[in-house]
Amino acid sequence: MLTTNKAAERTARIYLKAADCRVEDLAALTARKTDIADYPLAADVRSNVLVYDCNTLRPRLGNPAERQQIMAEWTDALLNGPGVLVLRHAETDLAMIDRASVMFRTLIDQQNRLGSGGGDHFAKPGANDRIWNSLEKHCLADPENFAHYYGNPFLALVSEAWLGPNYQMTAQLNVVNPGGAAQSSHRDYHLGFQSAADIERYPLHVQLLSPVLTLQGAIAHVDAPLETGPTLLLPFSQLYTAGYLAMGLPAFRDHFAAHHVQLPLEKGDMLFFSPALLHAAGTNRSADVKRMVNLFQVSSAFGRAMESVDRTAMCKALYPVLLSAAAQGTLTPAAIANVIAATAEGYAFPTNLDRDPPLGGMAPKSQAALMADSLAARQSPSEFAALLDAQAARRTA
Repeated sequence: MLTTNKAAERTARIYLKAADCRVEDLAALTARKTDIADYPLAADVRSNVLVYDCNTLRPRLGNPAERQQIMAEWTDALLNGPGVLVLRHAETDLAMIDRASVMFRTLIDQQNRLGSGGGDHFAKPGANDRIWNSLEKHCLADPENFAHYYGNPFLALVSEAWLGPNYQMTAQLNVVNPGGAAQSSHRDYHLGFQSAADIERYPLHVQLLSPVLTLQGAIAHVDAPLETGPTLLLPFSQLYTAGYLAMGLPAFRDHFAAHHVQLPLEKGDMLFFSPALLHAAGTNRSADVKRMVNLFQVSSAFGRAMESVDRTAMCKALYPVLLSAAAQGTLTPAAIANVIAATAEGYAFPTNLDRDPPLGGMAPKSQAALMADSLAARQSPSEFAALLDAQAARRTA
């Protein structure tokens, strides 16, 4: 039988306490330097952040071995390295981004007229603009633009690198207006949205699991020089085991304020980081730039996303666009697969196994598989809609 001391040591090792967090431990981790020699595919290291030039990586994506090498390097960087990546020129169709921006501004204007705009998890409400569930709203408002937007190969690549296949895409648009103040430093969903008292109830292995259930990222809709307040980042802070408990403590927020870094972004650049990385939106000190970014929160197939998304409605709206794009060749098969991954439910469970048994395998057909099969068979939109409704009916309790 364990002695009282041994039992106490084990308990302290498994159940962390905010009172035991030491900012000196975080400081030692974040004093590290990123060595570009460890990341041969990177174009640069700026302020300890790895920067990749997607124009040089794009030709490698068609080679499965090279594609996996890129994913392995990014995963290692997010898990064991600085915890953050900047993907320069990830999207080169800037007119497509501008069209999306116009659509988002229309939605913001509608929200403001109706008084339905949401607040912010880590900043004062009202100063900035946010569109919750921008993924579904984008798809239903302009499915053609959505298809080109979410057909991006780098968004799909980094999502698969961190989460594996069958990930779930959600997104929230954030506009930091001139004068909009910075967020407080924080970690992100899941445990990043819990109080310290609640986090203390989760054993260590769950706290270590939380960061690998989601990927945080963003795409810049406008050029974002430093005065517009691009994201404040603390490289290597994702390595601090007790970071969820420590993120709200004054000493840790002071350390973040003294040591964070910022990188300017250009329209079409993407930023991705471990949800365990301490970060915050910066203060927009510009006179007239509304810093618009679409925030990606990609979830593991084994977890659940923060938002409820009507993926059936999205699939119905998007299917005619993808059917036409496949017939006319305006989207590549890979891009169509990326759009399906961002739209449809890629995981077969939960379902009603009485009505939806796993025929021919370990799991019934997912919504994403149904959509891909229907496109391959060139079924009409009405035929696909009927199949989708029948599948949804089978899956209900």
